[in-house]
Amino acid sequence: MKKNKIFIACDTTNISKIKEIIKNTKKLKFKIGYKFGLEFLNSKNGRSFLSKMKNKIIFADLKLHDIPNTCASTIKAIKDLNVDYLTIHISSGLEALKAAKKVAGQTKLIGVTVLTSLDNKALKEIGFDKKIKELVFCQAKLANKAKLDAIVCSPQEVKIVKKIFKKEIITPGIRFDSKSNDQKRFLSPNQAFENGSDWLVIGRPITKGNIKENINKLIDHLS
Repeated sequence: MKKNKIFIACDTTNISKIKEIIKNTKKLKFKIGYKFGLEFLNSKNGRSFLSKMKNKIIFADLKLHDIPNTCASTIKAIKDLNVDYLTIHISSGLEALKAAKKVAGQTKLIGVTVLTSLDNKALKEIGFDKKIKELVFCQAKLANKAKLDAIVCSPQEVKIVKKIFKKEIITPGIRFDSKSNDQKRFLSPNQAFENGSDWLVIGRPITKGNIKENINKLIDHLS
């Protein structure tokens, strides 16, 4: 089995739960990273815990979406955490992307396309005229122009992104079955890798319930 790359989404503020997730996933044959989102990074003990993590691939899913100066200043403010990956919404615009990239240093800056919780109906409600695939294609071109290090997109749009963007592609919206939760655009682990994903982001299908049993389900999917 090839060494697949998986980010485990640690979507909780419970430090004990985070430790349990790390304990049960650190000896896998996969290449494993840990994704921490707004929930954890804004919690009382989140930043402190993250600052002490050693020898782990850390993905800070901040999804920055602001004016150029604020995006750049935020990246400077978390330099002490030494995260490996950091997200910014491509819809922040080219100037914000360039400003963020300029100060990112060794941290890989990931451009976020259309969230996987959205569909074409939701986009129309927001005020976008383009369909999801058209918009993601435009965003991939912008990420390329800003020299970002990676892109986050739905596994359903990986092939579109790869036409434009030749660096790492990270895909959330991964499900082992038809239970989509709040995801609108999702695929199975195998389908995502077949489409060309470099990293999968998997949260609840692994972290909810018995982690060891869920890991075995993942291994079965990818074997």
